Amino acid sequence: MKSLIILSLIFFVLSELSTEPQGNQYKSKKSAKKQSLSKVSVSEKSNTRKQKERIQNPLIDFNEFQKIVNQSSSERESHRLVEKEFLKLMEEPGNILLDARSEVRYQLLHIKGAKNLPFTEFTEKSLAEVIPEKTTNILIYCNNNFEGSPDAFAAKAPAASLNLSTYTSLKAYGYKNIYELGPLLDVKATILPLEGKNISNEEFTDP
Repeated sequence: MKSLIILSLIFFVLSELSTEPQGNQYKSKKSAKKQSLSKVSVSEKSNTRKQKERIQNPLIDFNEFQKIVNQSSSERESHRLVEKEFLKLMEEPGNILLDARSEVRYQLLHIKGAKNLPFTEFTEKSLAEVIPEKTTNILIYCNNNFEGSPDAFAAKAPAASLNLSTYTSLKAYGYKNIYELGPLLDVKATILPLEGKNISNEEFTDP
Protein backbone atom coordinates (compact mmCIF):
# COMPACT_ATOMS: atom_id res chain seq x y z
CA MET A 1 0.00 0.00 0.00
CA LYS A 2 2.82 2.38 0.94
CA SER A 3 4.54 1.57 -2.32
CA LEU A 4 1.38 2.47 -4.23
CA ILE A 5 1.10 5.82 -2.43
CA ILE A 6 4.76 6.58 -3.09
CA LEU A 7 4.38 5.74 -6.76
CA SER A 8 1.30 7.98 -6.99
CA LEU A 9 3.18 10.89 -5.45
CA ILE A 10 6.12 10.39 -7.81
CA PHE A 11 3.76 10.30 -10.79
CA PHE A 12 2.02 13.51 -9.61
CA VAL A 13 5.31 15.38 -9.16
CA LEU A 14 6.56 14.26 -12.55
CA SER A 15 3.34 15.33 -14.24
CA GLU A 16 3.55 18.76 -12.61
CA LEU A 17 7.14 19.17 -13.71
CA SER A 18 6.25 18.23 -17.27
CA THR A 19 3.31 20.72 -17.54
CA GLU A 20 4.93 23.73 -15.82
CA PRO A 21 7.57 24.37 -18.50
CA GLN A 22 4.82 24.35 -21.13
CA GLY A 23 3.05 27.20 -19.33
CA ASN A 24 6.28 29.07 -18.93
CA GLN A 25 7.08 28.42 -22.57
CA TYR A 26 3.71 29.97 -23.60
CA LYS A 27 4.33 33.00 -21.42
CA SER A 28 7.83 33.32 -22.81
CA LYS A 29 6.54 33.20 -26.40
CA LYS A 30 3.86 35.79 -25.61
CA SER A 31 6.44 38.11 -24.02
CA ALA A 32 8.79 37.68 -26.97
CA LYS A 33 5.95 38.55 -29.37
CA LYS A 34 5.21 41.77 -27.46
CA GLN A 35 8.88 42.74 -27.49
CA SER A 36 9.03 42.05 -31.22
CA LEU A 37 5.95 44.24 -31.91
CA SER A 38 7.42 46.98 -29.71
CA LYS A 39 10.68 46.91 -31.68
CA VAL A 40 8.75 47.11 -34.96
CA SER A 41 6.81 50.14 -33.68
CA VAL A 42 9.98 51.93 -32.59
CA SER A 43 11.63 51.06 -35.89
CA GLU A 44 8.68 52.47 -37.87
CA LYS A 45 8.74 55.72 -35.88
CA SER A 46 12.48 55.99 -36.40
CA ASN A 47 12.11 55.46 -40.16
CA THR A 48 9.34 58.08 -40.35
CA ARG A 49 11.52 60.56 -38.45
CA LYS A 50 14.45 59.90 -40.76
CA GLN A 51 12.24 60.34 -43.84
CA LYS A 52 11.08 63.74 -42.52
CA GLU A 53 14.65 64.75 -41.82
CA ARG A 54 15.56 63.82 -45.39
CA ILE A 55 12.87 66.11 -46.91
CA GLN A 56 15.08 69.02 -47.85
CA ASN A 57 14.33 71.97 -50.11
CA PRO A 58 16.87 74.81 -50.28
CA LEU A 59 14.23 77.08 -51.84
CA ILE A 60 11.95 76.91 -48.78
CA ASP A 61 13.30 78.26 -45.49
CA PHE A 62 10.73 78.48 -42.70
CA ASN A 63 13.34 79.32 -40.07
CA GLU A 64 14.47 82.38 -42.05
CA PHE A 65 10.82 83.39 -42.49
CA GLN A 66 10.30 83.25 -38.72
CA LYS A 67 13.51 85.21 -38.18
CA ILE A 68 12.33 88.01 -40.50
CA VAL A 69 8.94 88.19 -38.79
CA ASN A 70 10.48 88.33 -35.31
CA GLN A 71 13.15 90.88 -36.21
CA SER A 72 10.83 93.24 -38.08
CA SER A 73 7.78 93.16 -35.79
CA SER A 74 8.64 96.30 -33.81
CA GLU A 75 9.82 98.19 -36.91
CA ARG A 76 6.65 97.28 -38.80
CA GLU A 77 4.46 98.68 -36.04
CA SER A 78 6.31 102.00 -36.10
CA HIS A 79 5.91 102.11 -39.90
CA ARG A 80 2.12 101.74 -39.85
CA LEU A 81 0.64 105.09 -40.86
CA VAL A 82 -2.68 106.90 -40.60
CA GLU A 83 -4.26 108.46 -43.70
CA LYS A 84 -2.57 111.86 -43.51
CA GLU A 85 0.89 110.36 -42.92
CA PHE A 86 0.38 107.92 -45.77
CA LEU A 87 -0.82 110.67 -48.11
CA LYS A 88 2.17 112.85 -47.22
CA LEU A 89 4.65 110.08 -48.09
CA MET A 90 2.75 109.38 -51.30
CA GLU A 91 3.38 112.95 -52.42
CA GLU A 92 7.11 112.84 -51.78
CA PRO A 93 9.15 112.25 -54.97
CA GLY A 94 10.95 108.95 -55.27
CA ASN A 95 8.62 107.00 -53.02
CA ILE A 96 6.76 104.05 -54.56
CA LEU A 97 3.16 103.08 -53.79
CA LEU A 98 2.80 99.33 -54.28
CA ASP A 99 -0.48 97.45 -54.73
CA ALA A 100 0.08 93.68 -54.37
CA ARG A 101 -3.53 92.66 -55.02
CA SER A 102 -4.57 90.80 -58.17
CA GLU A 103 -4.67 92.77 -61.39
CA VAL A 104 -8.46 92.29 -61.61
CA ARG A 105 -9.09 93.91 -58.22
CA TYR A 106 -6.50 96.61 -58.94
CA GLN A 107 -8.33 97.56 -62.14
CA LEU A 108 -11.61 97.84 -60.25
CA LEU A 109 -10.29 100.27 -57.64
CA HIS A 110 -6.90 101.38 -56.34
CA ILE A 111 -5.13 104.34 -54.79
CA LYS A 112 -4.17 106.75 -57.53
CA GLY A 113 -0.54 106.42 -58.57
CA ALA A 114 -0.11 102.88 -57.22
CA LYS A 115 1.98 100.37 -59.17
CA ASN A 116 0.46 96.91 -59.39
CA LEU A 117 2.56 93.80 -58.87
CA PRO A 118 0.45 90.87 -57.59
CA PHE A 119 1.95 89.14 -54.57
CA THR A 120 1.88 85.80 -56.36
CA GLU A 121 4.28 87.23 -58.96
CA PHE A 122 6.93 88.48 -56.53
CA THR A 123 10.40 87.44 -57.68
CA GLU A 124 13.78 89.13 -57.48
CA LYS A 125 13.44 90.17 -61.12
CA SER A 126 9.83 91.38 -61.09
CA LEU A 127 10.38 93.43 -57.93
CA ALA A 128 13.55 94.97 -59.34
CA GLU A 129 11.59 96.14 -62.39
CA VAL A 130 9.10 97.99 -60.18
CA ILE A 131 11.42 98.96 -57.32
CA PRO A 132 15.05 99.05 -58.54
CA GLU A 133 16.60 100.42 -55.33
CA LYS A 134 16.47 98.45 -52.08
CA THR A 135 16.49 101.66 -50.03
CA THR A 136 13.44 103.20 -51.73
CA ASN A 137 10.54 104.11 -49.46
CA ILE A 138 7.77 101.64 -50.31
CA LEU A 139 4.15 102.28 -49.33
CA ILE A 140 1.80 99.30 -49.19
CA TYR A 141 -1.91 98.75 -48.64
CA CYS A 142 -4.31 95.82 -49.19
CA ASN A 143 -7.86 94.51 -49.24
CA ASN A 144 -8.18 94.86 -45.48
CA ASN A 145 -7.59 98.63 -45.55
CA PHE A 146 -10.85 99.51 -47.30
CA GLU A 147 -14.53 98.71 -46.94
CA GLY A 148 -17.48 99.71 -49.06
CA SER A 149 -16.35 98.05 -52.29
CA PRO A 150 -16.15 94.28 -51.58
CA ASP A 151 -15.54 93.27 -55.17
CA ALA A 152 -12.41 95.44 -55.34
CA PHE A 153 -11.34 95.09 -51.70
CA ALA A 154 -12.44 91.60 -50.62
CA ALA A 155 -11.44 91.32 -46.97
CA LYS A 156 -9.28 88.41 -45.90
CA ALA A 157 -8.96 86.86 -42.45
CA PRO A 158 -7.02 89.30 -40.22
CA ALA A 159 -4.09 86.92 -39.78
CA ALA A 160 -4.01 86.37 -43.57
CA SER A 161 -3.99 90.07 -44.44
CA LEU A 162 -2.03 90.72 -47.62
CA ASN A 163 -0.12 93.54 -45.92
CA LEU A 164 1.50 91.01 -43.58
CA SER A 165 2.65 88.77 -46.43
CA THR A 166 3.77 91.70 -48.58
CA TYR A 167 5.77 93.28 -45.77
CA THR A 168 7.56 90.04 -44.88
CA SER A 169 8.32 89.19 -48.50
CA LEU A 170 9.73 92.63 -49.27
CA LYS A 171 11.99 92.25 -46.25
CA ALA A 172 13.06 88.82 -47.47
CA TYR A 173 14.07 90.37 -50.80
CA GLY A 174 16.19 92.94 -49.01
CA TYR A 175 14.02 96.06 -49.12
CA LYS A 176 14.71 98.29 -46.15
CA ASN A 177 12.04 100.98 -45.89
CA ILE A 178 8.47 99.70 -45.98
CA TYR A 179 5.49 101.74 -44.78
CA GLU A 180 2.01 100.32 -44.36
CA LEU A 181 -1.40 101.95 -44.40
CA GLY A 182 -2.78 101.14 -40.96
CA PRO A 183 -6.51 101.86 -40.54
CA LEU A 184 -9.65 100.42 -42.11
CA LEU A 185 -11.15 103.14 -44.31
CA ASP A 186 -14.46 103.68 -46.11
CA VAL A 187 -13.88 104.05 -49.85
CA LYS A 188 -16.45 106.87 -49.94
CA ALA A 189 -14.96 108.82 -47.03
CA THR A 190 -11.19 108.40 -47.34
CA ILE A 191 -8.99 111.39 -48.19
CA LEU A 192 -6.76 109.09 -50.26
CA PRO A 193 -7.42 109.53 -53.99
CA LEU A 194 -8.95 106.44 -55.59
CA GLU A 195 -9.37 105.53 -59.24
CA GLY A 196 -10.59 102.57 -61.28
CA LYS A 197 -13.62 101.07 -62.99
CA ASN A 198 -15.72 101.12 -59.82
CA ILE A 199 -15.53 104.91 -59.53
CA SER A 200 -18.35 105.18 -62.07
CA ASN A 201 -20.44 102.37 -60.52
CA GLU A 202 -23.72 103.34 -58.88
CA GLU A 203 -22.82 101.21 -55.85
CA PHE A 204 -19.71 103.29 -55.27
CA THR A 205 -21.05 106.78 -55.94
CA ASP A 206 -23.44 108.51 -53.58
CA PRO A 207 -27.05 108.88 -54.85
